[in-house]
Amino acid sequence: MTMTAPTTEGRPIPDAATREIIGYAPEHTVDDLNAAIDRARAAQPAWAELGHEERSRVLHAIADDIDAHAEELATLLSREQGKPMNGPNARFEVGACVTWLRAAADTPIEPEVVFEHEGSRAEVHYDPLGVVGAIGPWNWPMMISVWQIAPSLRMGNTVVAKPSEYTPLSVLALIDVFNRHLPDGVLTGVSGGREVGAAIAAHTGLDKIMFTGSTATGRKIVESSAHNLARLTLELGGNDAGIILPGTDIAAIAEGLFWGIFLNTGQTCASLKRLYVHESQYEEVVQALADLARAMPMGNGLDEANVLGPLQNEKQFDIVSNLVEDARQRGARIVTGGRAATELGPLFYETTIVADISDGAPLVDEEQFGPVVPIIRYSTVDEAVKLANASSQGLGASVWGKDPDEAAQVATGVQAGTVWINQHGAINPHVPFGGIKASGYGQEFGVAGLKAVAAPKVIQR
Repeated sequence: MTMTAPTTEGRPIPDAATREIIGYAPEHTVDDLNAAIDRARAAQPAWAELGHEERSRVLHAIADDIDAHAEELATLLSREQGKPMNGPNARFEVGACVTWLRAAADTPIEPEVVFEHEGSRAEVHYDPLGVVGAIGPWNWPMMISVWQIAPSLRMGNTVVAKPSEYTPLSVLALIDVFNRHLPDGVLTGVSGGREVGAAIAAHTGLDKIMFTGSTATGRKIVESSAHNLARLTLELGGNDAGIILPGTDIAAIAEGLFWGIFLNTGQTCASLKRLYVHESQYEEVVQALADLARAMPMGNGLDEANVLGPLQNEKQFDIVSNLVEDARQRGARIVTGGRAATELGPLFYETTIVADISDGAPLVDEEQFGPVVPIIRYSTVDEAVKLANASSQGLGASVWGKDPDEAAQVATGVQAGTVWINQHGAINPHVPFGGIKASGYGQEFGVAGLKAVAAPKVIQR
């Protein structure tokens, strides 16, 4: 099996680390999208008719096939997206595809009896919606595509999936593996630019739209979907806060804290992006993170020694660079990093710890989505919670402390779709995940995720 795209035509896709061209993505059009949706509509009744048991069997076969070709998929992903092979990166992401596929296949979903009294009974059944349009991101392109595709297929829907224009090759390769096991038309990948994405959002042939990406684009999808009233699951941007409570054992949490921040070189929606530390331990936390930042090897993802990679694209590199420069001009302390690592490649940026900064600075108030974290002092826990909640976004958050029960109590006051205790960003295919406020709506994973791609139907007698 060869994981390659067309080599002579289409849109050139660069290696994220070196910027050399590694393949060419098809330039699909809105006409191609329309044809894909027509095929999906035609294929859907027979796919639904197979039933849960057979669809689950197919998903397991796909998972086996991905597992058999994991190294090839991970290598393509590493080159296109930039994440290293090792650490919580490319091999990890391909493994997550397998895990989430199997979870979607195995999660039971039965009719629910919601009322029963004196011979009267009401049940809620969950039927397929029809055709799902799935729009994926560039940061975890394969894994998040599976989050969208696997539950949709399990529930009897067909899917038209559009990968990010930055990372289409890995997703198209993944879809190729799926389609070795699926009937024609059940899953189609459409590789195109923003006009194709916009057409998905407004398409009257879609019953559900799933999107992971920026809040700004999410708002446009909401507006466009008014034309067809398609159901929506939107996992939008996050500016996740972390709060370290007084008296925390910093040495014990330092590495977990680091990866909560710098997972995928900070290019993760639910990574920790602003850290609030009590004044009594402020310098200890700053130095612990700086020491780890200096020690973590960054470079080309195909080098087995590296665990941090480049920014994936020029636009994101400029955002990170500008936010750090703004913080510098405001008088913030750049403890480590704070510069482009051009000796590694065009889009590398040093792992950066920024101290002596406050809310109101763009680096704190905006989602940086890169290898930079601002660390903010606080005096009281109530103050920290207030600052954490001041953001318009609410995807994830975390509370860190020596007493998990105390941390959990503080977490009840934090406004986010998920609040982790003494960890950040840990997700589970059986645990619902989704945001609040400007971070979107709808949940994924587990039973909640299956219900989100199904039509509830009440049968009452």
